[in-house]
Amino acid sequence: MNTKHTIPSDEDLTAFIDGELTAEEAARIQTMVEEDESTAERLEFLARASLPFKQAFAPLLSEAPREKLETMLAAIPAQPSARPASTPAFASRRRFLGALAASLVVGIAIDRAVIGIGKGFSAKDENSEWRAVVADYISLYSAETLAGPVPGREDQAAQLASLDEKLGLSLSPEAVSLPGIDFKRALLLQYDGKALAQVAYLDPETGPMALCIVRSDAGPKAPDLESRKGMNVVYWSNGTHAFMLIGHGAADRMTAIAEGVRGKVAV
Repeated sequence: MNTKHTIPSDEDLTAFIDGELTAEEAARIQTMVEEDESTAERLEFLARASLPFKQAFAPLLSEAPREKLETMLAAIPAQPSARPASTPAFASRRRFLGALAASLVVGIAIDRAVIGIGKGFSAKDENSEWRAVVADYISLYSAETLAGPVPGREDQAAQLASLDEKLGLSLSPEAVSLPGIDFKRALLLQYDGKALAQVAYLDPETGPMALCIVRSDAGPKAPDLESRKGMNVVYWSNGTHAFMLIGHGAADRMTAIAEGVRGKVAV
């Protein structure tokens, strides 16, 4: 392993992926990727985990007040670009995130989204990689993202029913209810070509929270706790599905909430 160079940060690697470095900086990163296995693995993960924000949030941006948004974006200083003629499909992600953030500032809520990452994760990686991608996505949520009235029980049941066929679930509003936390919506997303259920909540104390479920044949696993993107994640699995509850609540509170919902969502 070569230790002559400073290990590039995720921001540097993201800029490298997006083609936003000068030729000299890009050459330095390329050298590190070729010489250092951990850097190469991190670059591969960041490239694979690039979320299709533009497609997912296109309806959101189309509804944004264009004049105000363009004025806000015009105030952002332009950055020099060394982008090659052929732009990767996941390029310009950071600039798009700037537009997305501006949209959220003016109170636009996200209605639907799709999580997608590259193929080829092994069964071993599945247990952690999907949680990393979901955490990246949920970290974009704010209280304003989930603003609005709580859907009635009939509406909640209809949203949950749309998840049943794709994931082999049988979820009721009672099964996914969290004490003192408002149900906001249930979405059918996609991860690595597979359906992913997301039930989004708004905790009046700590903000956005989500229960996410994917099919998994990795086998049963008792609940465990980890931290991702400044949030606490409680995750577990049974013989057919993997689950994660993610939010900004304290570890002991998240664990207690997860334990309460775990038995109710057994399939």
